[in-house]
Amino acid sequence: MAVKGPTPAQMRTIAEDLGMSLTDGEVQFFIDQMAGMVGAYSALDALPDYLPDSKYPRSPGYRPGPDENPLNAWYWKATVKGAKRGPLAGKKVVLKDNVCLAGVPMMNGASTLEGFVPNIDATIVTRILDAGGEIVGKATCEHFCLSGGSHTSDPAAVENARKPGYSAGGSSSGSATLIVTGEADLAIGGDQGGSIRIPSAYSGTYGMKGTHGLVPYTGVMPIESTIDHTGPITGNVSDNALFLEVLAGPDGLDPRQINVKTNKYTRALGKGVKGMKIGVLKEGFGHANSEPDVDASVRAAADRFRSLGAEVSEVSVPMHLMGQAIWTPIALEGLQWQMMRGNGLGMNWKGLYATGLLDYHANWRERADELSLSLKISMLVGEYFTKHYRGHFYAKCQNLGRQLTAEYDKVLGEVDLLLMPTLPIKATPLPGPDAPPEDILARAFEMLPNTSPYDVTGHPAMSIPCGMNDGRPIGLQLVGKYWDEATIYQAAHAFEQSGDWMTM
Repeated sequence: MAVKGPTPAQMRTIAEDLGMSLTDGEVQFFIDQMAGMVGAYSALDALPDYLPDSKYPRSPGYRPGPDENPLNAWYWKATVKGAKRGPLAGKKVVLKDNVCLAGVPMMNGASTLEGFVPNIDATIVTRILDAGGEIVGKATCEHFCLSGGSHTSDPAAVENARKPGYSAGGSSSGSATLIVTGEADLAIGGDQGGSIRIPSAYSGTYGMKGTHGLVPYTGVMPIESTIDHTGPITGNVSDNALFLEVLAGPDGLDPRQINVKTNKYTRALGKGVKGMKIGVLKEGFGHANSEPDVDASVRAAADRFRSLGAEVSEVSVPMHLMGQAIWTPIALEGLQWQMMRGNGLGMNWKGLYATGLLDYHANWRERADELSLSLKISMLVGEYFTKHYRGHFYAKCQNLGRQLTAEYDKVLGEVDLLLMPTLPIKATPLPGPDAPPEDILARAFEMLPNTSPYDVTGHPAMSIPCGMNDGRPIGLQLVGKYWDEATIYQAAHAFEQSGDWMTM
């Protein structure tokens, strides 16, 4: 069917939105002049899209009921078996439900996307299957991934597997939960403000946000390209390192990937930390909401590294305290521009566009009242500052992000790793259905000061569990130089092997 050009009424509305005042004659003039261009669109509409084929058969699966899903961690169960041999043979893998898996529904935690079925596999899906992994389904994630708590997903909150009734952490809430319950060996998470590391800290798993661009984001629903990360959540360090070996590397389709450097991360395991220089980041402790037991456990972990032979000293990056503020305009103005007004993908980049996702997600405009509180406030802030301040603060914070990067790099020139709490707090109680909206928002954004800065700068950062209090895990974050995930794994493995984190 031919693409239709605008009616006079549509043309007048478009012109008014652009600040143009057109006479009736001018309206008709522009409609007439568009005819040839509209014809080009009609010719394009008749062409098939240029999308990769899915290599492996799969079952359409089903949405599990409460008896199979007591913690609400599953969105969809489906089976896709990969190659008969490979490094992930025998491993069961769950995908965060913002990852396209052809033929299997994808909701991204939001009722407005329910019913969407992708027609492509994300690059990481193909890599998992080529490596012999078996994909067993999609894990619940927060509403369009806009919450560090696990209470915003439609239709229900994800509960912490170690402390039911408490947050599992977001936005990769189901991914961490299914690792803890043992229903998956490996999980994919996503991280724009901490969403791999937050659920890992709250739930007691190992979560790696690699260097920005290390793992291709192709076929994963973006939030904002300069802070988009995807990567592994696992139950131990060795699985995490193995999984990253499979996932990492350029695919030629993701513009986030520039001069990517990969490594055989599993070779870093077992080397110990003798002589390694670890800097305890002063500004990572003592936030306004920091819990004393969290700071104490992480400092005790630093002492453990010292006992293992590392050279541990305190370092300072004062600008770290501005990291979350710098992140805020990038995340909020950027998500409103790309994920919402840009229908999930935006423009001005080369690569693989999931056009089916773009078309389906655009329907949010007719159902905006259904969006979560955390997404609504993010959209309103982003729209206000883009419209009334011209995107000035987004641009300024991208500039300040380069300064923040330089400040971290200066210290990382003197030490191998930075160490700090992943989050200032442990898992918080899930807000009930009648909770005040202020509490719902507070539980979504209260934990970001140590995670969000590294989404801006793109440094690799990993959360590892280092203690527990009241049945709630405490997370330690290790931050490394660009493309130096191997050193993080070397330290994380040494710490993991030094004792049971649950009794530290």
